[in-house]
Amino acid sequence: MRAVSRHRLLALIAVGVLALGADVRVTPHTSAVIGGPYALLLGASTDLGPARSGPVQLTVALHNTSRPDGLINWARDHAMSVRWRPSDEWAIVEGAPDAVADALDVDIHDYRGRRGQVFYASPLQPSVPEQLRSEVTELGRILGYTPHRMARPSILPLDVPDQGLTPDALLTTYNAQRLAAEGYTGKGATIVIFAFDGYRQEDLDMFATTFGLPTFTPILVGGQPGEPHGETIMDLQVAHAIAPDARKVVINARPTVEGDGAYEKIGQLLESADRQFPGAVWSFSIGWGCDKLLTAADLAPVRSALATAQSHGTTAFNASGDLAGLECKGGQDWSSPPGRDDIGLDSVASLPEMTSVGGTTLSTDAGGGWLAEQAWFDVPLSQGTGGGVSALFDRPDWQRDVSQDRRLTPDVSAVADPFTGVKIVFGQKILVGGGTSQSAPIWAGLTAVMNQYLVERGGRPLGAINPLLYRMAAGAPLPGFRDVTLGGNAVGNAGPGYDAVTGLGTPNVDNLVRNLLVLQKAAQ
Repeated sequence: MRAVSRHRLLALIAVGVLALGADVRVTPHTSAVIGGPYALLLGASTDLGPARSGPVQLTVALHNTSRPDGLINWARDHAMSVRWRPSDEWAIVEGAPDAVADALDVDIHDYRGRRGQVFYASPLQPSVPEQLRSEVTELGRILGYTPHRMARPSILPLDVPDQGLTPDALLTTYNAQRLAAEGYTGKGATIVIFAFDGYRQEDLDMFATTFGLPTFTPILVGGQPGEPHGETIMDLQVAHAIAPDARKVVINARPTVEGDGAYEKIGQLLESADRQFPGAVWSFSIGWGCDKLLTAADLAPVRSALATAQSHGTTAFNASGDLAGLECKGGQDWSSPPGRDDIGLDSVASLPEMTSVGGTTLSTDAGGGWLAEQAWFDVPLSQGTGGGVSALFDRPDWQRDVSQDRRLTPDVSAVADPFTGVKIVFGQKILVGGGTSQSAPIWAGLTAVMNQYLVERGGRPLGAINPLLYRMAAGAPLPGFRDVTLGGNAVGNAGPGYDAVTGLGTPNVDNLVRNLLVLQKAAQ
């Protein structure tokens, strides 16, 4: 069987099936050749031959939460094992490379990427074996490496007063200053930052004292993720600028990209965060690969963990990305001329359960009062707000008023342009943050404030916020969003109403939270 598979693969390569084009091309047999960014990744890596290292794994999406006895028996018959937990609609199949390859009629090779990383992968996407179709809906990728991103703050502001927004100006920009004056500063809330890099306490201290805020020391889970590069420091300071009385937590997410099984590890990380800090507000300014590298089955552990956390009151925000809608362009991992295979979304940010946050360029008056916003897109630097159409997920019910039949991102936006960003302290210097990795903690801080307001007035934490946001945008007593209708990114343009560049727009928080309280009380 293996010889037939290799022969078929070589024949397909010879006729150019791995050329740029559709993401998957079906062969006459049971497997499909994966094209697009996945093929580019493997093509830019060195093929080291048949995989010979430790076990390989793939994620399996199930029809329901019943015990998958057929899958378990099939795996055992093929010298593989299955990890499954009651109530999960997914499982992990694991085995030696030869066992997995023979069972699924694919080749699995080791590769060395441009960063020197060694990983296993199959150029073929296996289909679900016929005997498993009553239990299994989809198989994930056989890929032992997850390209990931971490943004870094920029400097050189031009279009806001005083070379960057102060905390007070930021509150004014999004109409949260009255809430702050009334004492809504995130008391009782917890903001969790998932991080790939570290922070220094002296920078947090200098930020707080410089801008007249209470000093704070984050709870650190899992140790420092690495050397400070500015991302985690920016996230913490931006969230603290808006919600200074909220508890701040940093969770080291670096282990999720060490070795294979990234999405199972992410699910476990989110489950742990939910157990330790139930009902927290989560902020992600990091990414785990573009959606075209995966199948929906790969992300099942993450979706499951996120949905469970939301049932406990958690709200989660993820930066949509800073590549202007070209999140599948590989950067240091692989290279290609800009084309349709570059167009894509960050995989985790595109989850329907995640609130994806895009970015804008902001204009304010001298006090931070909002004047205008447009989509953030810096053509010379090839930077801009992420957004577009999901390759993996159908349109959620709460996006039913948009024209696409697929999930669209972002959902909302906030300032991201580093020329109009928020002041931070990094390396004991006052700089200015930027990127959608700034937009996400802005929304996290604002949500911590809104949760305090709602709870103290007889409401409840927001939890799964996306359906609420779209309902507010469709019609509410007070305008909760400022519609961003100008600008665009590399793949689309902003316009009236929802658009896949800036989403529903940016928040008018005072109005938004009052609308949400009315909605919650009406549902009681």
